[in-house]
Amino acid sequence: MALPDDFLPLTDIPAPLRVPLQHARERLAASLEQADNLAGMSDGDSPLEDWLALSASRREQLARVLAISSFVAETLVRHPEWLLHLDASGELEVAPDAETLREWLGERLEAVEDEPALQSVMRRFRRARMLGIVWRDLTRPPGIDMWATAGAVSRLAETCLEGALGWLERHLEPRWGRPARRRDGGEQRLVVLGMGKLGAGELNLSSDIDLIFAFPEKGETEGGRKSLEHQEYFTKLGQKLIAALDPVTADGFAFRVDMRLRPLGDGGPLVGSFSSLAGYYQDQGREWERYAMLKARPVAGDREAGAELLAGLRPFVYRRYLDFGAIESLRELKALINREVRRKGMQSNIKLGPGGIREVEFVVQAFQLIRGGRDTELQVTSLKTALERLPELGLLPREVVDELLPDYLFLRDLEHVLQALEDRQTQRLPDDDLDRERVALALDMEDWPAVMGRLDEVRGRVRQHFDAVIADPEEEVEEADDGAAAAVSLEEWRALWRGELEDDEGQALLGDAGFGDPATAGRRLHSLRHSRQVQTMQRIGYERLEALMPLLLDAVAASEQPDTALERVLPLIEAVLRRTAYLALLRENPDALGHLMRLSGASPWIAEQLARYPILLDELLTPDTLYTPADKARLSDELRQALGRLPEDDEEAQLEALRVFKHAQTLHVAASDIVGTRHLMKVSDYLTYIAEVILEAVLAMAWKHLTRKHGFPQRGDGERAGVDPEFLIVGYGKLGGIELGYGSDLDLVFIHDGAPQGSTDGERPLDNAVFFTRLGQRIIHLLTAVTPAGSLYEVDMRLRPSGNSGLLVSSLGAFADYQRDQAWTWEHQALVRARVVAGHERLAERFQAIRSEILGRSRDGGVLRDEVVKMRHKMREHLASKSEGEDFDLKHDPGGMVDIEFLCQYAVLSMAGDTPDLLAWSDNIRILETLEATGRLPGRDCQRLRDAYLAYRSAAHRASLTRAAGRGRNADFHAHRQAVIELWQRLLEPQDDPQ
Repeated sequence: MALPDDFLPLTDIPAPLRVPLQHARERLAASLEQADNLAGMSDGDSPLEDWLALSASRREQLARVLAISSFVAETLVRHPEWLLHLDASGELEVAPDAETLREWLGERLEAVEDEPALQSVMRRFRRARMLGIVWRDLTRPPGIDMWATAGAVSRLAETCLEGALGWLERHLEPRWGRPARRRDGGEQRLVVLGMGKLGAGELNLSSDIDLIFAFPEKGETEGGRKSLEHQEYFTKLGQKLIAALDPVTADGFAFRVDMRLRPLGDGGPLVGSFSSLAGYYQDQGREWERYAMLKARPVAGDREAGAELLAGLRPFVYRRYLDFGAIESLRELKALINREVRRKGMQSNIKLGPGGIREVEFVVQAFQLIRGGRDTELQVTSLKTALERLPELGLLPREVVDELLPDYLFLRDLEHVLQALEDRQTQRLPDDDLDRERVALALDMEDWPAVMGRLDEVRGRVRQHFDAVIADPEEEVEEADDGAAAAVSLEEWRALWRGELEDDEGQALLGDAGFGDPATAGRRLHSLRHSRQVQTMQRIGYERLEALMPLLLDAVAASEQPDTALERVLPLIEAVLRRTAYLALLRENPDALGHLMRLSGASPWIAEQLARYPILLDELLTPDTLYTPADKARLSDELRQALGRLPEDDEEAQLEALRVFKHAQTLHVAASDIVGTRHLMKVSDYLTYIAEVILEAVLAMAWKHLTRKHGFPQRGDGERAGVDPEFLIVGYGKLGGIELGYGSDLDLVFIHDGAPQGSTDGERPLDNAVFFTRLGQRIIHLLTAVTPAGSLYEVDMRLRPSGNSGLLVSSLGAFADYQRDQAWTWEHQALVRARVVAGHERLAERFQAIRSEILGRSRDGGVLRDEVVKMRHKMREHLASKSEGEDFDLKHDPGGMVDIEFLCQYAVLSMAGDTPDLLAWSDNIRILETLEATGRLPGRDCQRLRDAYLAYRSAAHRASLTRAAGRGRNADFHAHRQAVIELWQRLLEPQDDPQ
């Protein structure tokens, strides 16, 4: 019995490949005949009979795979029985999972007694699995694509590393013992970090594996015949692990191991302790090593300790905020890639050539390196995952990713085919006609010209996107200037900044550029350049400043008021001279410079905020969000994500994140206010939303902190409180009235509903009263504590029951009793503007019922009017202007904002009993709208009050942004003031003579 000539179907095989396929069949037939004879001698099963029993579809796949891959043909000639094993186990259709691989290798390693046998087992195991991987990649059963193939190779490499390492540890233990335990009592093992495509879990078919070896702590081994220092032990262990996989033996190789990415490369120690690695990367780590560490992942040994090591190195890899300081290094790397591409012969290399695999990887990893510190979603080792996240973060357009992903997939598929031919690490296109036929067949393409046509299209798109990454900003500005016929070139600005021009030349240049006072502008630049801060800068910072200043001066000159813009922006430059990543940020983003000039020129407040908190410069990079504040739902989601990236127990980082969030979101509101994209009412709404989501987050943080320590308090109904904070933060004043301004503090009242005699249920219980007081104190601390990003809000608690002499936190019942029996009229006026801004929904409903009850009570109209007027006069005595001039205090003078607020409060207190609709709102505008809608005040009066109130508030907002006093010119507001005064006299002081 023999393998018949027609055993392999030739229908789908191109004619040029049929002769070599028949040759492979003949070699297989001979091998099977030999295997059959051996089986007959031992009374075993006949391999030939089993081969002849293969299904027709399996034979078609076999013909295809043999026609393409010499590696598969050679493997089956040497081990024909392997095909039957893989067919029976289902491995030709589905990749075995990691646990199955570990079990299979573990069974084979049980019988291994020495290192040569270990080498043989590893190589045979790897070759058998690669047979299945190549088969699946070339036949593509359901669920198999390039990513599945790359994942299967990566799992195989990890399994081989772990299996060989475990065997070596057991084998060497009698001789050298085991490493001493760590200081915390945990065991020590070698940590194997996978780098490159192994770290990404995206190995190619015949890839090297890039590794770094490490161990946690120094010490000596214990329990063996000879004790070794950990450094020596782990070095020997690492050498033996490499020997188990790397050398070529009679069985071939398992995995080629590359250790050159370790500190100091081939000249450095093979293995490093955690402390030595941390010291190296902190003191000597280079930008290319950051680039390499993006993909580092524990792949064998003590993976938990490996994760600990990488967490400690994360600040080296990912700068805390946007890392534009890395761009120069990336630009140098990009230039190096371009130089290599131009080398002779690179056109045929699909990895290193133009538009190749490496260029796609560079596009993705550049964004990871620059943005990964802040956009932690990019802190992933997988290229595919990182690339898919770039559009979500607004870093690459979706259409670019929709091109890059399939193009990268094609390049990697082509790479796998090239390597499947002979199990050889290559990315070069074949010169041989037969190999070209094989590649076209593997890719299911008509012929080699079709393959090259598709490859040229792919490379062209990839190169276009590669060229677009980190383009030189000077080139962009020069191109824009050429189009606009700029009065001053970047070279002239550079000469001015460097002091290379005579005074009269410099002033003439500044005058030509539009400066109204060239002499003052020149003195400011001279003063900065010769300041001690600039003169003592380190080289890299100084170079960044030198590169930025011509661009900055160009942007200043392009602004509406160059003198003002320069005056306001130079303090920012001074503020970041020691934080030079921000100099790099501005230099790399000419558009951000334009936004900086626009906002700083319009508002000294914004300029001061940017100088105090340079991290806000990041916000200038995304104009879509800069001028479009988020609504409350999006704010809440963004803050949740920002805090979710941080460890729960890192309060310092959480406080910093809260403050950066608040400043950034407030900047968005101010920017939209300046450019007029938001109505005044919306400005206050958005500022109020920011405060509300921060208060919700702070309450949740404080509740977690207290309940983790002391357990949950007992509720008034006797049940235990739940995970959600059973607590209320009530906003009064501007917060309650949804009228926050840029510098507003928060008037707060804290309320709980705990059992009066109850306590918490933790290991360190507290009385409820103490628990809730500490909760209130914690909230205030979180809001007011100062970090490098400043504080969140000033907090005023004086509106709580009994004011400063009262308890910091009141029970809901005590609050209700106080409002019913002890509160003054002015406190009921304040209650008009009160509403729940954070806390438990059920408690909020009960608070609202109490508020409605108090405000809706029947009152003596005359007494109420007298008390309101008396309080208003008292405020005027202390806060209003002492004499009338050309301007007036927008808030406190007669006819100002406070008069309107008092009128609204009086209306609610006097009319809500008969008109419950007035209880629905806490803000003045909607109270006035309700008064009009219910007919309680004439529509004309309500409209005049609304117009006046909006005009005053708009002026107050502008005053905040321009750092001006909150005053208005009488001439500008005369009609509004008269309308308010007239209505005040008619409603509240009818007996007085007109003023």
